Amino acid sequence: MSTNYRQLSSDGSTAQQQILGLVQESPQDNVHVVDLPYRLSSWAWTSSAQTRQWVTPEGDLHAWACLQTPFWSLDLAVHPDAPPMLTGEILAWADAQARAVLSTEYGRPMWFAFAFSDQHQLIAALEAAGYESQADGADAWSMVLMRHTPALPGPPVELPPGFTLRPLGGLSEVGAYVDLHRRVFNSDSMTEGWRAAVLRQPAYDADLDLVIADPDDELAAFCIGWLGPNGWDNQPSGQIEPLGVADRYRGQGLGRTIAGECVRRLYAKGALDVYVETDLDRNAALPLYEAVGFRAERSVLVFRKTYVSSAGDEL
Repeated sequence: MSTNYRQLSSDGSTAQQQILGLVQESPQDNVHVVDLPYRLSSWAWTSSAQTRQWVTPEGDLHAWACLQTPFWSLDLAVHPDAPPMLTGEILAWADAQARAVLSTEYGRPMWFAFAFSDQHQLIAALEAAGYESQADGADAWSMVLMRHTPALPGPPVELPPGFTLRPLGGLSEVGAYVDLHRRVFNSDSMTEGWRAAVLRQPAYDADLDLVIADPDDELAAFCIGWLGPNGWDNQPSGQIEPLGVADRYRGQGLGRTIAGECVRRLYAKGALDVYVETDLDRNAALPLYEAVGFRAERSVLVFRKTYVSSAGDEL
């Protein structure tokens, strides 16, 4: 370990403002900036074993990392003045921890990391640590950060008769939201504890936590908007994360409607632009966001490190 840093664990309830502040030091170097409060609410942050902070002898936070089990991803951020070797140290910690928790509820057979395509130093560190780019091949996977500006308005879309767009009904509707989220993404990673933690985030705005209810007042779609003081353009920015529509209601314009309303509210609250991150390939959400007025801004590369072989053996 570098002698210049102390490694500290976190249980998710401490140092979140410092963690957010570190990302704000160089937003252009971090894939998750405006939507970071959403990721900080996940249940991975309740396990001190899943997180680390690298602190200077003077007590300044220079890096943090979290093995985000719900996302199957390694989240990390490094201070722009930190030495390049620190990224390698973070990846070594992540590798050791990924192996240590492999057979637990926090383990995953593979982990993913993300980098902008122009982050050459980070990409080199990931590849040196055994991560492989997923940009090519039969199962190619890459992502894109899309940007919306007031000069690119999307067309208005009317809701079907009997449907209503409104804010989430607070804690009383968390259970219904979790049920829909799990069905939309075909995953049980979303929990009521995670969703309730989102509502407690200082950056959370209930007016930006939108749902569409069907004529029976059952949730049919959801979209959360986040507003940050310093986005990728170093100005107040909004972001959509996440958005989903129930399978049986797709193709009726619900996604465009709720995304468009979220964008409108973000601008009304002071955002100068709005972002969304989505898959680039084989993704039904991409044309939805383009229809709302989003345009590709930066390419996001996906890297994978595998810990279990196709035969189920540990590597």
